[in-house]
Amino acid sequence: MELILVTGMSGAGKSRVVDSLEDIGYFCVDNMPTRLVPTFVQLILNSKEQRDKIAVVTDIRAGFRAQELQDSLADMQTLGLRYKLLFITADDDSLLSRYKLTRRKHPLADVCNGILTEAIALERERMRPAMQMADYVIDTSHLSPKDCRERVAALFLDNPAAVMRIHCMSFGYKYGNPVDADLMFDVRCLPNPYYVDELKEKTGLDAEVRDYVLKWDVSAALLAKLRDLVDFLIPLYEKEGKTQLVLAVGCSGGRHRSVVFAEQLNQHLQQRNLLCSIHHRDISK
Repeated sequence: MELILVTGMSGAGKSRVVDSLEDIGYFCVDNMPTRLVPTFVQLILNSKEQRDKIAVVTDIRAGFRAQELQDSLADMQTLGLRYKLLFITADDDSLLSRYKLTRRKHPLADVCNGILTEAIALERERMRPAMQMADYVIDTSHLSPKDCRERVAALFLDNPAAVMRIHCMSFGYKYGNPVDADLMFDVRCLPNPYYVDELKEKTGLDAEVRDYVLKWDVSAALLAKLRDLVDFLIPLYEKEGKTQLVLAVGCSGGRHRSVVFAEQLNQHLQQRNLLCSIHHRDISK
């Protein structure tokens, strides 16, 4: 199990970091009392549903105490767990500006009679031991959401480029266009196996249908162009900060040509070591 403990200053962007961790496959739990972290992890280890990557946020909202953090880390070492402590911070001006924009109440506002500058100073003092113990510190003062996501990916993902998840799907136009598609490709221009008696009842997952669809010169040319187009577009979407891309391939009924091309694109993306999945929406209709 890979465990990340996320803590830091209120308003520094822990929620944004958690979103980024979820994007790269971590199961995330927010606002957990520090003393309960080892118990929670032990429950996960003993559960039937094993999770390989977990991120837990514990901070001042749950009554953070440095000694409790030290005790929890010691308990996890006793359990033989690998963990990393990630501390998220920002300078005072950035924190003040963010709180003014969101109009949210600082967790220590009541303790400091509603004076935000004093609440930030008090929290920084209380959180200082955690920052000193941290394996990683991210200062979000001048990071855009995209920059923050890339920083998290670079720290905790073997292949930072795989932060984008790509989902390939096939569909039939007769059943309606997929509303969640980012890119939609129409392959109804290709020869249709439906009109070949021995292929009519088969699907694009069958080798005979796949070979039939791909044997035409026009099919090979179209597939090559789609691969080139996808290779060209993916870095542009990543640059814009997109974390999920849905590629939809459609034919008349969603059982033959679209299935073959969706499978081919999915294989191509996997060969590039991208995080991808596939679904054939109408293959059973």
